[in-house]
Amino acid sequence: MGTASKVVSVVFRIGELTCACIVLGILGRFLYLLDLGNGHADSKIIYAEVIAGISVAASIILLPPFLYSFWAFPLDCALFICWMVAFGLLDNLSGAHTCSSYWYTNYWGYYWGRLWYHPYPIYTPVGNVGCGPWRTVLAFSFIGGLCWLVNSFIGLYVVFTKRDDRKHLNEKSGTRMDDIHRETGQTQAQTPADTGAVA
Repeated sequence: MGTASKVVSVVFRIGELTCACIVLGILGRFLYLLDLGNGHADSKIIYAEVIAGISVAASIILLPPFLYSFWAFPLDCALFICWMVAFGLLDNLSGAHTCSSYWYTNYWGYYWGRLWYHPYPIYTPVGNVGCGPWRTVLAFSFIGGLCWLVNSFIGLYVVFTKRDDRKHLNEKSGTRMDDIHRETGQTQAQTPADTGAVA
């Protein structure tokens, strides 16, 4: 486990934490505004919020570059999959039109801009309210997932490299013991009693 792998792992852990906090904060703000407007929370947004919360906790626990954080590569891989699912679900809500889609205009933009608060109908340019935060959520959901993927590869590399090093060390140690037995005229199965030596 070299210094380079530790440094790279910490950098990507910080990336995971940052992305998760950004998504968690923006979606948390939206759910707060949604509650003020007595709106119904979309299950896809709830899913992304939960994954972001889990990711914050996991990235903090795995941030120190100790061996256990590299052995957690299955968790890294699982969270990568979860983030890609979250990104796909969120992107599917607004589709290719993003801030000009029907869902965005009548749900995200409507509640983010507190348009329910106005007693009279008002005109708001499409994509003007909350478009930046929505695009940010999509971007950091994807980037955060990639950070988990990179850390899973780093963990795999460190774990299998360490295992190979240990195997090589054991083989080297076994060769040395064979050489010692050969020099003393003993085999590994022989003892001083077998050779007639007196203790």
